[in-house]
Amino acid sequence: MLTILGFAMIATFLVLIMMKKMSPIAALVLIPALFCVFVGKGAHLGDYVLDGVTDLAPTAAMLMFAIVYFGVMIDVGLFDPIVRGILKFCKADPMRIVVGTAVLAAIVSLDGDGSTTFMITVSAMYPLYKRLKMSLVVMTGVAAMANGVMNTLPWGGPTARAATALKLDASDIFVPMIPALLVGLLFVFVLSYVLGVRERRRLGVLTLDDVLEEEKETETVLVGSGGSGDGKVSMRKGAAAGAGGTGSGTDAPEGAGDSADSADDDGFQGLDPNRETLRPKLYWFNALLTVSLLTAMIMEWLPIPVLFLIGAALALSVNFPHIPAQRARLAAHADNVLNVSGMVFAAAVFTGVLQGTGMVDHMAKWMVDVIPGSMGPHMALVTGLLSLPLTYFMSNDGFYFGVLPVLAEAGAAHGVTPLEMARASLVGQPLHMSSPLVPAVYVLVGMAKVEFGDHTKFVVKWAALTCLVILGAGMLFGII
Repeated sequence: MLTILGFAMIATFLVLIMMKKMSPIAALVLIPALFCVFVGKGAHLGDYVLDGVTDLAPTAAMLMFAIVYFGVMIDVGLFDPIVRGILKFCKADPMRIVVGTAVLAAIVSLDGDGSTTFMITVSAMYPLYKRLKMSLVVMTGVAAMANGVMNTLPWGGPTARAATALKLDASDIFVPMIPALLVGLLFVFVLSYVLGVRERRRLGVLTLDDVLEEEKETETVLVGSGGSGDGKVSMRKGAAAGAGGTGSGTDAPEGAGDSADSADDDGFQGLDPNRETLRPKLYWFNALLTVSLLTAMIMEWLPIPVLFLIGAALALSVNFPHIPAQRARLAAHADNVLNVSGMVFAAAVFTGVLQGTGMVDHMAKWMVDVIPGSMGPHMALVTGLLSLPLTYFMSNDGFYFGVLPVLAEAGAAHGVTPLEMARASLVGQPLHMSSPLVPAVYVLVGMAKVEFGDHTKFVVKWAALTCLVILGAGMLFGII
């Protein structure tokens, strides 16, 4: 009976959040509470939840302060020179532009928020793709894959969810996984080079002056093509949207390069160089603080939640010494903080009930009986392969809180450690970031003016291959 109720609870949870009938937070709380009553253990619900909250508090703290820290770093301009450098490097070479897109998306992904990453990346790169008539689906695909690999950072979501679901330390999952993830990121860069070469063959190599000459009638201004070397593309208000044709190349989706007055009039220039939060005099302090923080995390000098708590406090105090300014920065990032930390605490109900009632044990026993004995010792590999379709067709909440605990219990019966299972579960993230269940992907395709179907058709095969490369590297290095 507990086996049936356990699978019913997971199925109900998945269906409701996939059909958007309930928010993940509400579903994580209400559905397990209801099933806890069904199994006759409603009186123990409070104990299950409190035990779960105690276990998850460090993860929630890490996410809260990591989001604040990297949000402040973006606000004060830590990443601005990187954006300008990438744009300068790209010039008007399609190959460089595609590789630059991947590098920029990977760097900005350090803040752990996909929407922010896509907004900055598209804002910076869109004008170059548009003016050179490059394929916009290449831009969206490369950005999504780079962000998918970086999304495995402990504050990005999946690692925290895996740690939450299996009651592990996020650093124990992530740090040993770094070599495999670096191989995956390198593969994305190599793939970007290949796609860029293909675009170069199709379009040829131009200079910014060539593009300017072709577009005189549009009154387009190329900022920094000479003295400043900035490399950004900006457009005067009222400029035409493209250099003719679709502006997106033969591989671009229909309508992706059509005139886009609203987008161009807004001037896609990446990070606003005149925003009030910039702190140029403190740039090297912020850079040193970030490098020190990441080094301390990798070396495990202190627990990750403590590191980001201290880092966020230092970043706010030094860059915004006045209390009203600190409040404004905290308010600016409050939505992300509340959504992520709220999800973690809500997960305490789901995992607490699943574990406390014994459902997960009964389901694991059933799965152990079903899975051939020969596959038992390879449950980490099975989990890595399953993470591709499961994290694409369901949300991270559904996979990590609903499926991973069951797989981990089944693996434990064959001697596979929860840490191996947790690491294997991260493999599918490059594909997951293009899932229709991920809100950030709609920010990406919307700003790039690409049809979601065209983006999916282009990216799925490459993203799946990236996942398999990470899985293979993890097994080769003995991490999974």
